[in-house]
Formats: sequence, C-alpha cells, structure tokens
Amino acid sequence: MIIWLTGLSGAGKTTVGTVLFRRIKREFPNTVFLDGDILRDVWGGDLGHDIDSRLVNARRISMLSKMLDRQGINVVACVLSISPDWRRWNRKEFSKYFEVKLKPGMDVLRKRDSKGLYRAAERGEIKDVVGVDIPLPTDRTDDLTFSGPDALRSPDDLAETIFDIVRDKMGLKK
Repeated sequence: MIIWLTGLSGAGKTTVGTVLFRRIKREFPNTVFLDGDILRDVWGGDLGHDIDSRLVNARRISMLSKMLDRQGINVVACVLSISPDWRRWNRKEFSKYFEVKLKPGMDVLRKRDSKGLYRAAERGEIKDVVGVDIPLPTDRTDDLTFSGPDALRSPDDLAETIFDIVRDKMGLKK
C-alpha cells in the first residue's frame, strides 16, 4: 500500500507523514518513509526545481514506490507532486493507493515559509517555486483533502485521521 501525501512547500507533508509513518509502522513493520526532498539528495542532487526536473523526480519516486509495493512493503511518501499524470499512474500501478492533499492556504504557507522559498521567489531572487511562478495543477486526484482550518489540525490528529480512513478503506489487517 502506498500513501501519497501532497501539498505545496510548507503544507506539512513531511511533518504529518513522519507521524503517520510511525503510527503505521507500529502495526505494520514492513513500512518505509520516502520524502521528495531527501530523495533528491539520495539520487545525487542532480535535479533542479524546474518543471522538467520535478517530473523526473516524480517518476523516480513513483518507480521506487512501485518496486517496494511489489515486495509487499508499505510506503508513506511525501511529495509536492505537481503532475496529475503521475498521480493517476500511481493509482493504476500500485496494489493499493491512497492520496492525501494538505492545503492550508497560501497565507499560512507564506507565514510558515521555513525554507524562505516564497519570500525569495516574490522578491525575484529565485524561480521555479510551485505556487508562485509554477502553477499547481487543479486536477483532483486525491482521496482525501485537508484544507483551510482543517489542514491546521495537529500533525498527530491528521495522521490518526488518515490512518483510520486508510485502515478502513484498504482493509488493513495485522
């Protein structure tokens, strides 16, 4: 089973994903955590953040997830994931796939901005920032969306909600 958390930078993907991974791993030890930013470094840091590089990264993460899925390993993947085509591919190729979108709103993302991406992009210092000069496609591929105030619930609460829904929908058993 693959749980794919998406959202813009600062949406909470890694924070919620880490809590969710720990929750799932307690019951299902055959679970791994994948983070798009970490995997960029693992693969040698050879990619930029332009659209083409983002598509290459999406392909890499999807293919790695498919390999793990075929071995019966569950994955919690945290990926900005701008390509609806790759998310649709995931749904078709993985044995079980559940996609969650975190969408707290741009005002919240600008306040959080832990990496300084939004400030730098708005000052023209950097480019290729999704949500500023790269639009986020509006194609709806997710199974569950947390938006606005709902996305601001605690990471523990969001992770437990996701876990409960996934366990029920996917028929997870120990």
